[in-house]
Amino acid sequence: MWVITLYSTDNHTTMFEFDSEKEAREAFGKMKGCKILSEVLYYNDELTG
Repeated sequence: MWVITLYSTDNHTTMFEFDSEKEAREAFGKMKGCKILSEVLYYNDELTG
């Protein structure tokens, strides 16, 4: 899972979840403001690739 955390100037934080890296990176490029892109890995997830 991929997560974008977006911080706005009025002290609001919004998080967006994505299933694929491609989808997250496309959205990340379009967002304005202070933002962080993170990949969330769970211990019980199977490795793909």
